[in-house]
Amino acid sequence: MKTQPWKKRKMQAVSAGKSAQCLMKKRPGVLCLGTLGLMLGVSSGTVSAHWAYVSNEKDDTVSVIDTDTNEVIKTLDVGERPRGVTLSHDYTRLFICASDSDTVQVMDVGNDSILFELPSGEDPEQFALHPDNRHLYIANEDDAIATVVDIETRQVVSQIDVGVEPEGMAVSHDGKYAIVTSETSNMAHWIDTATQTIVANTLVDQRPRDAEFTPDDKELWVSSEIGGTVSVIDTQTREIKQKISFEIPGVTRDQIQPVGMEITDDGRTAFIALGPSNHVAVVDRASLEVTDYILVGRRVWHMALTPEQDKLYTTNGVSGDVTMIDVESRKAVQTIKVGRYPWGVTILPKDHVPR
Repeated sequence: MKTQPWKKRKMQAVSAGKSAQCLMKKRPGVLCLGTLGLMLGVSSGTVSAHWAYVSNEKDDTVSVIDTDTNEVIKTLDVGERPRGVTLSHDYTRLFICASDSDTVQVMDVGNDSILFELPSGEDPEQFALHPDNRHLYIANEDDAIATVVDIETRQVVSQIDVGVEPEGMAVSHDGKYAIVTSETSNMAHWIDTATQTIVANTLVDQRPRDAEFTPDDKELWVSSEIGGTVSVIDTQTREIKQKISFEIPGVTRDQIQPVGMEITDDGRTAFIALGPSNHVAVVDRASLEVTDYILVGRRVWHMALTPEQDKLYTTNGVSGDVTMIDVESRKAVQTIKVGRYPWGVTILPKDHVPR
């Protein structure tokens, strides 16, 4: 059994009127949460900013960014090699793929305490939460399986054999299908969530990473890192209707590696992180044409849009920072230093930020 250092660290909730105790090893500069709350005024009044949670692979931490100031307001110790992060649909819990701890941690958003951990299978990398807010679909890269966990009972509901090195996960908005992308098998596997069985496989280009359904569930987009393309798949036929490729002046073809994707709520625009090319592509969904490239930090991984869809935050692994992009102008506005090798990002709406 692997040692899980995060278990040795105590994280105490901040109670009203009491100061918190900082017990974060190797980070003497991190502010106590109680002191921080007083400084930022989050304990009372109106909160005007969203919080962006960023997982830092090499530091075993999650950085929390205030989206008004674009500054890191706190750093949370978590399990080993955190990658995928997502929020419950009621925004009360943060789920963290602690890959090298072989677990999914569930954090209370209100006080930053780890509530419990879920039996995720080995090496969880990405996951997706079903619309029922109860079933979590997890890709287990080392075991070539997808694990389905009931969050409330904390039990494994099903383990589904998929292709070699599964990584990407997505669940359709109507909840009917879960998608797993297998890096070595070069496939997107379609899981019927009613029966927890694979009903189809779609062959895509080499090393598929991320999968995203369009808001209307009519298309599934799959990024292929080594193939250098994004496959746009018709969800009715489960066949590829078009592949999107990318060309950036001054950047060699081998550096253009599509990974994370974000599609706007109106379904009109897609943003594609292009890895070591250090750019994000902007794609018009109607024409499936690239309309712009935005220069960001080094080795851009994943992204998250604010609820208003006015800002896009990208995680840049090699440069150890986050880029904030103004969506309207398509411009990178600010760089925010976080931990080492930031990987995943998810955004807590301001209406749910603890006060």
